[in-house]
Amino acid sequence: MVKIIAIDGPAASGKTSIGKCIADDLNYLFFDTGIMYRALTWVALSNSISPKDEDNIVKLIERIEIDIRTPSKEDGRQCDVLIDEKDVTWEIREPLVDENVSDVAAHPEVRKALTAIFRRIGLRGDVVMVGRDVGTIILPEADLKIYLDASLQERARRRFLEATERNKNISYDEIITNLSERDQIDSTRSTAPLRPAADSVIINTDKLNKQEVINIIKSYL
Repeated sequence: MVKIIAIDGPAASGKTSIGKCIADDLNYLFFDTGIMYRALTWVALSNSISPKDEDNIVKLIERIEIDIRTPSKEDGRQCDVLIDEKDVTWEIREPLVDENVSDVAAHPEVRKALTAIFRRIGLRGDVVMVGRDVGTIILPEADLKIYLDASLQERARRRFLEATERNKNISYDEIITNLSERDQIDSTRSTAPLRPAADSVIINTDKLNKQEVINIIKSYL
C-alpha cells in the first residue's frame, strides 16, 4: 500500500496542481514544502532581512507561526497560507519572492530546521508531499517517488499564463530569467540540491496535459 508519495521537480513543472489532485483522489494530506520556503522568504523581505542572511532567517522560524489550511476562498488557491494569522496566500507568489526564495532555501540551517518539521508530518503517512528534495532528503523512505520535469520554455509559458490570469504585470522574458536563475541555484546548492532520487519515476510533462500526468502516476499506486 502506497502511504507516502514524494513529488519533486523544478519550479512550474506541475508539482502543486498534480500533487493536489492525487492527494484529493486518495483523501491524503497534501503538503507543498515550497510554500513554507516562500512564506519564510516573504516574511524576511517584509522585515528587511536579506535572503542571504541565514542567521536572522533561522531566528524568524523560531518566532513566527506559518500555518497551512484548507482553502477558504475560491480564487484559484490550493490552500490558505497564514503568517501569524495574516492571509498571505497570493503575496508569497509575487515576482520578488520568486527571485529570492531559492537563496533562502539554499541555507543549510534553514533547510535543517524546516526538514525536521516536514519529516514529522510526512512520516504520519497518507500524505502527498511535493518539493525539490522530498524523495532525496526529506522522505527517502517514501513508497513512491515521482520527479516531474519540463523544459524551461514550457515552464515559463505556464507561469506566464498563471500571472496573466491574475492580472500580474510581468513579461515572459522576466519569467524565463527568474526560472533560469532559480534552476541554477536549486541544482548547484551544496545542501539538498535539486535532483531526482535514484528510484524516482521521472515524467517529462512538456507534451502531457494534467490528466495524462495524473493517470501515469496513478498507474504506480
